[in-house]
Amino acid sequence: MTDNGSADSVRARGLAKMAEVYGTEFQDYPGSHFAVTADHLFADIWSRPALSIRDRRLILLGALTAQGAIDTAGIQIGAALRNEELTEEQLHEIAVFLCHYVGWPNGTKLDLLVGTIVAQQKKAARQQQAERTE
Repeated sequence: MTDNGSADSVRARGLAKMAEVYGTEFQDYPGSHFAVTADHLFADIWSRPALSIRDRRLILLGALTAQGAIDTAGIQIGAALRNEELTEEQLHEIAVFLCHYVGWPNGTKLDLLVGTIVAQQKKAARQQQAERTE
């Protein structure tokens, strides 16, 4: 096996893709669940060239909203904003669109969560700015 296919190399690619997708660094964790997440989902699936991270995130937001997994969708919303893949306006529009396909309650929950996460990120940015000017 070459270095490019070694377990360490696959894990490194997975961790790097996770950092790219979520806009924050990830550390390696033990266990088979994390191994499948880093080594397969991120090193292989999120890394395939046919779709961009933004494309995958849009699909994932729709799937999570359809399942009612709004808390998990919040992780994707935060990452999309941090990575500047989607704007606040676009995220609200996604919620309105999804209301018509996955149900008004789930779409509305997503829309409310967009507002909450945007407000949290704006507050954090203001606090960071205030700390820098002190």
